[in-house]
Amino acid sequence: MSAATAGMPDKQAEKETKEEVLERLESTANGLSAQEAKNRIAKYGYNELEEKKVSPILKFFSYFWGPIPWMIEAAAILSAFVGDLTDFIIIMVLLIANALVGFVEEYSADNTVAALKDKLALKAKAKRDGNWTEIQARELVPGDVVRIRLGDIVPADTFIFEGETAKIDQAALTGESLPVDKGPGDTVYSGSVMKQGEVDAVVTGTGKDTFFGKTAALIAQTQTTSHFQKAVLKIGNVLIVMAIVLVLIILTVSLFRGDKFLEILQFCLVLTIASVPVAMPTVLSVTMAVGAKLLTRKKAIVKKLAAIEELAGVDILVSDKTGTLTQNKLSLNIPFLNGKTSEDEIVLYAALASRAEDQDPIDLTVINGVKDKKLIQGFEVLHFRPFDPVTKRTEALIRKDGKEFRVSKGAPQVILALAGNRDEIADKVNQAINDFAEKGFRSLGVARTNEKGDWELLGILPLFDPPREDSVATIEAARKMGVAIKMATGDQMAIAKQTASELGLGKRVMDAQVLSETSGHEHAQTDDRIEHTDVFAEVFPEHKYKIVDVLQKKDHIVAMTGDGVNDSPALKKADVGIAVEGATDAAQSAADIVLTSPGLSVIIDAIKESRKTFQRMNSYTTYRITETIRLIFFMALSILVFNFYPVTAIMIVLLALLNDGAIISIAYDRTYSSDRPEAWDMKTVFAVAITLGSVGVFETFGLYYVGDRIFGLSKEMLQTMIFLKLMISGHLTVFVARTRGPFWSSRPSGILLAAVVVTQGIATILAAYGLLMPAALGWEYVGLIWAYCLIWFIIEDIAKLAVYKILKSEHAHSVYFGRRRGIYPEQVGISRP
Repeated sequence: MSAATAGMPDKQAEKETKEEVLERLESTANGLSAQEAKNRIAKYGYNELEEKKVSPILKFFSYFWGPIPWMIEAAAILSAFVGDLTDFIIIMVLLIANALVGFVEEYSADNTVAALKDKLALKAKAKRDGNWTEIQARELVPGDVVRIRLGDIVPADTFIFEGETAKIDQAALTGESLPVDKGPGDTVYSGSVMKQGEVDAVVTGTGKDTFFGKTAALIAQTQTTSHFQKAVLKIGNVLIVMAIVLVLIILTVSLFRGDKFLEILQFCLVLTIASVPVAMPTVLSVTMAVGAKLLTRKKAIVKKLAAIEELAGVDILVSDKTGTLTQNKLSLNIPFLNGKTSEDEIVLYAALASRAEDQDPIDLTVINGVKDKKLIQGFEVLHFRPFDPVTKRTEALIRKDGKEFRVSKGAPQVILALAGNRDEIADKVNQAINDFAEKGFRSLGVARTNEKGDWELLGILPLFDPPREDSVATIEAARKMGVAIKMATGDQMAIAKQTASELGLGKRVMDAQVLSETSGHEHAQTDDRIEHTDVFAEVFPEHKYKIVDVLQKKDHIVAMTGDGVNDSPALKKADVGIAVEGATDAAQSAADIVLTSPGLSVIIDAIKESRKTFQRMNSYTTYRITETIRLIFFMALSILVFNFYPVTAIMIVLLALLNDGAIISIAYDRTYSSDRPEAWDMKTVFAVAITLGSVGVFETFGLYYVGDRIFGLSKEMLQTMIFLKLMISGHLTVFVARTRGPFWSSRPSGILLAAVVVTQGIATILAAYGLLMPAALGWEYVGLIWAYCLIWFIIEDIAKLAVYKILKSEHAHSVYFGRRRGIYPEQVGISRP
């Protein structure tokens, strides 16, 4: 048998019997042995697609291809053409150095993302050596017997040989909008999603030999372009256009003056290079990769790096209850008993309607509630039907002493409906359910059939899931951060109110069923209610999608948690979809972030970390705009007004590379989490950058005047002096731009400080000794330039503070109260401005 044949979507194969398929695959209903599975991995390979990996050599050479490298290469060619071999060699060395930096940084970022992907490897439940065990899906081989449950992504092409008819979502393969029915004798394909039911199946094809060929087809791409990235890239385009316009003016004026064309062209090319935000893509990817790595320490795995930026702006978190706000550790309380049933009997029959190997929390709670475990062993389970979200109950066929009967447990109203005398006992049963609900208990109905085969209600088991110890403090912390927490639960209104009261969430509770019953003219009122509601009760998956959609239309940035397959649409719809610990494969696939530890505090930590990352990116953008304005306007005015080329082509290339080499370290800078959601405020960024850039232009012309008119320096020394000044003031600007308060209000990270010190040391030595420079300055002039730049550094910081004072620092968050007008500050403990 070949794996290829096993993976073919052959209609004839679908008609095979269980025995025929197992014989063809050389397997049994008990699966394979561990040794046989190992042998088959060696034969067929792992159950995964081979990724096309780009050769490191080709990857490295890709850094020499593109608009920016072309400009640098053109400058090198022109240098060689005019006979300036020194410039040619230096430019080529710097070009290679720049490629190396980019290659190393991207390689590091790729490895970080790859490590995160590895943590999200799909799991599969397979039968090895006759025992059910959880293994990595990539370790499956043809002939493995697997169990596929609700919410699972089908890990390989499989043939169903046992179980009830299941509903399979094949949208990823066929584009079908509705699930299809599959049962024993049918084949289900890799990448499909189990929407309803539970089956046992045998693997018929793995890896590249599957019909679809991609087990992880639903896993979202790790990197996408977010709104923030698009905005920053647009900034880059504006700066490039600005530089090109000024270069064209310089070129035209210089030609009119009769300057040498090739020299002018060479200078204009490298000036453009210095103006272009060369490091922007690298800084963005490295900053986000570093942020993602830091979030893993907070037990949050980032699948889409762009989600870090979105998370920084989240102002509403729609959280599920169980396991996130509560402990998800159910315990039994004193039950309501119907008839002559004893407490031990109702727990025993509920346990018979449970299955421990499925690891369902309710099943395990009930089974653990049986005081004498030997009692269960006296019963034989002939058939078990797992919980179905449609029927809302489990059912088992039991044999005891040669007699057969059925037991069932599930939603109390559903179990009550089974009883023949339901009309007689409905009132007292409903009263018991309401009493339990008021105490925050979840009710579980239990029934069995009598000798005649008729159902009898045995009673109601109360289950209690207490709040997590840290939930109240975490919710309060979220409010102080400007994030409103809204709880969405499938529990009844009474339970939802009780839980909300214990958590301090608020008293505004909505029955989510209202969302389905709202008529057209009532939509506006319902949307307003959704925005003001603290807790949503009796929520179905479609309600979660509606809630997220309405809040987004109200201009909120919404994060939502979920764990089930039916949560997937809402997780995809949310600005940030968060799959909580223990979420199904489908939920993890739809989410942007996957949590690996329980509780809400993980999300709050992730929000804090994302806001720090946002601030690093904001600092870089302010710095980049400032430097471009400072450089190109000073250069342009020097040439146009004074007919003086202030720096050489080599100096411009050195400025660009030394600045970019150090600024990458801003990804590791020390920042503090804002107490409100971050909003991209382009007006403030440009106001600060233009102010700092203008001060910088004035500052540089001041030094030029001192050197030329007071000290009478030669043209060559003036050029070296300007180079050192631009280098020093450029990096000092980083420390001005990174804070809203005085530059000393926030200590920079050691990595950023070290990077600046190293690059400044290199530039200072080059200028002092005239290395790669037209002339040596000597240490006396170097000291004077440093003192001059430090004085202007203080002036720049004062100018920045003045701008923020005029705009008012809160203006950066005006979006929070303006465009996101739906946030009501009093809900999160913030006074209106």
